[in-house]
Amino acid sequence: MTLWGGAFNEPSDADLRALNDSISFDKRLYAVDIEGSAAYAAALSLAKVITDEEAAQIINGLEAVKAEFDEGRFQLQVGDEDIHTAVERRLTELIGAVGGKLHTGRSRNDQIATDLRLWTIDALHQVDALVAALQEALIAVSESHIETLMPGYTHLQPAQPITAAHWLMSFFWMFARDRARLSDAQSRTEVLPLGSGALAGSPFSIDREFLAGQLGFEFVSENSLDAVADRDFVAEALFALSMIGVHLSRLAEDLILYSNPAFGYITLNDRYSTGSSLMPQKRNPDPMELARGKAGRLIGNLTGLLTTLKGLPTSYNKDLQEDKAPLFDSVDSLTLIMPVIVAVIRTLKLNPERMRAALDESMLATDLADYLVNKGMPFREAHHISGRAVRLAAEKGVTFTRLTLDDLRGLSDHFSDDVSAVFDFAASAARRRAQGGTAPEAVREQIARARAWLTDEGE
Repeated sequence: MTLWGGAFNEPSDADLRALNDSISFDKRLYAVDIEGSAAYAAALSLAKVITDEEAAQIINGLEAVKAEFDEGRFQLQVGDEDIHTAVERRLTELIGAVGGKLHTGRSRNDQIATDLRLWTIDALHQVDALVAALQEALIAVSESHIETLMPGYTHLQPAQPITAAHWLMSFFWMFARDRARLSDAQSRTEVLPLGSGALAGSPFSIDREFLAGQLGFEFVSENSLDAVADRDFVAEALFALSMIGVHLSRLAEDLILYSNPAFGYITLNDRYSTGSSLMPQKRNPDPMELARGKAGRLIGNLTGLLTTLKGLPTSYNKDLQEDKAPLFDSVDSLTLIMPVIVAVIRTLKLNPERMRAALDESMLATDLADYLVNKGMPFREAHHISGRAVRLAAEKGVTFTRLTLDDLRGLSDHFSDDVSAVFDFAASAARRRAQGGTAPEAVREQIARARAWLTDEGE
């Protein structure tokens, strides 16, 4: 029996039921649906709408229904339009007519909003734990390469020498921002809609603060119209998940490039590489390519929901049934890919010799300009003279560091014998010791701050 058919002369068309029913995907909400229903039964009892004995019957019956779901024994039936219908139908089969009292003053509108918020809070916690594991892996690899030199790039062109740990730790802070976004999204998800009814609120003396406490919500919604239709929390969750996907994609792109033999900076573990069905020599970074590809999927889920929300009139509309599939898919996608990415990082082999061999002496041009600044020259003039030195080396067909002191003094009399100290990659990196810089000294401090940040987040 449906939950709503009393005023209708004919049952719904089969094709409409196939379109309208959501049980195929919202059945995964069974645990939070039952949790919310149990709390609501207790609230009905407190309000004297049902007796304590009836509430106990309902709660015990709900526990039995949950056990059937947990153990894979729950049997869906044709009339189970959604998870709410299925649970209430089975509850009534188990405990009789008293099961029909559970929905008093409640609508599926405030019920699904509550269910989805509870599910989202748990999902954000799970994703946060996965991101934290990735951060731990990044720190672990970084600690072994604090003094390993490699080229740093802007515009994918050689720029300045950096340390490999500095490169890896750049992703740590991206994911730190992601975790902050997850936490922020969660705080706005912790708003209780239950007790809002279909749109106008409850006619019964439901203690919504009690409900919030029972279900772990921090706040109670202020407006019933808004509460049943608010899916901002889903959009915010999807944005946070999309940004994780974007950052995973950027990490993946670096690993794809640097594992290419043309670079050879890193080697992916055999367990996290694949081969070619035709070319025996190939080592394909498939996990990283999949991570890069899933970013598009996550972004698509976000933009799809925002497009759904943008034209809705006030209060609940059936369009909101489209909120769950993108959210489920985004969480599932990250839950699937993240453990593999964590394993890729944990087993990542860096090749310091290849990294150092790729350092180009022209990358010390900024150090030459800095040398002149330390001699009292304005930076803009120093930048110009350093550029002329680069050009002179090219004209003479020598490397930048092969310019003689006479060559340099021909560009400026600020140059003296001590200029030779500039032409050292390790010294170049070591000079960037200000907080956040690439110097080993600064990177050690950065890693210490990262570990402290992880500890604070875990408390």
